[in-house]
Amino acid sequence: MNIGVIVHGPGIIDTGYAKKIINILKEYGTVTSRLGGTMGRTAVIDAHLEDEINITQKLLPSQSIQLLAKDNDILFLLNYGKSSITGHTFGYKVLGNVKEKVNLIQIERPGEEDGVIIQWNEYDNNELINKLNQKLKLKIIDYKQATRKVEKLTGLNEKNGQIQRKVAGVSPDENIMLNGIIIGKATSNELTIIAQNNQITEMIGGKIKQHGLEKLGKIDLSTAIIKTGLLRKSGNIKPRIMQHKQNKQLTACFLNHAAEDIYKYRNTDILVSVGDDTTLLSSDILYRFNTPIIGITDGDLDKVVLEGFKHENSLIIQVQPGYDDIIGKIIYEKVFNKKEEIQITSIESFKEEIVNTIKDEKITYKFVDKQLS
Repeated sequence: MNIGVIVHGPGIIDTGYAKKIINILKEYGTVTSRLGGTMGRTAVIDAHLEDEINITQKLLPSQSIQLLAKDNDILFLLNYGKSSITGHTFGYKVLGNVKEKVNLIQIERPGEEDGVIIQWNEYDNNELINKLNQKLKLKIIDYKQATRKVEKLTGLNEKNGQIQRKVAGVSPDENIMLNGIIIGKATSNELTIIAQNNQITEMIGGKIKQHGLEKLGKIDLSTAIIKTGLLRKSGNIKPRIMQHKQNKQLTACFLNHAAEDIYKYRNTDILVSVGDDTTLLSSDILYRFNTPIIGITDGDLDKVVLEGFKHENSLIIQVQPGYDDIIGKIIYEKVFNKKEEIQITSIESFKEEIVNTIKDEKITYKFVDKQLS
């Protein structure tokens, strides 16, 4: 039997359950594992699992399912949501995005009292599921039970160009991230996001971050990926440092959008990132590849990971409020000549050029050391 495994999120990896479940499944067939989503990549690297779990492509969970469905008899979706309802909702939404009937079993929150095995769609895998249950000690539910639970707490209403989407499993003060961009903060346990003509216009149970909406632009709220809370929660992370081979001709890259694939900058010699959360994520990820960054921030950090790591040669420059994007645009135009990548003579001289460019704008700025922690 050919078994395809889709691993989603850092939680299932950080707890050790991804590796454990993959090893169990190898007892029943040939296993091919692939990551679905973005934040799990760092966890895979930290756990030395990149030879076990394919992380070479940036794919949505639904895309990984579609890819693995071609060559496998059965698929497993491994996830560790922050609550049972967020986990069930995740599987329900992902399956909806696949738009085809696949033989999918979800293993959700193993090790927790509310952890479950969900058989999605009408397939008879009872024998295998019961064997897994003996090893994992999880409650078994079918797709009808999971669907009823999700549809009771979530919903999508569309009328006259307006879309209202309920978000389940939210807690007050959690960040609300839509397609990789923070657009607000929850103020209640019940959250509804409203869009009119593909623009987010209102939140019920949440406070909008206007700057985030400006970055987001137009969006199809019905299919958008919504996350709340921290992207990686574990407080006992031991980052794995990979060897960085310096390029013969030093290169610097420019990044101003956290939703970009930050991993593609792993071989650059230094990265300029714009925005507090973009800087936090790029610093944390590129730390693993021994790559320093120059972060342009304004102190408006939303804290998307519990703990961020920073290369010793990184430079974080906090400008006066509201000026990070403005300074970023000036650096992109004057230093990078509107290019994403340029060649530089040295890291230190490049840092000086960035600082002098900011000085020329006659604004208040300071160097900060602990802004990412």
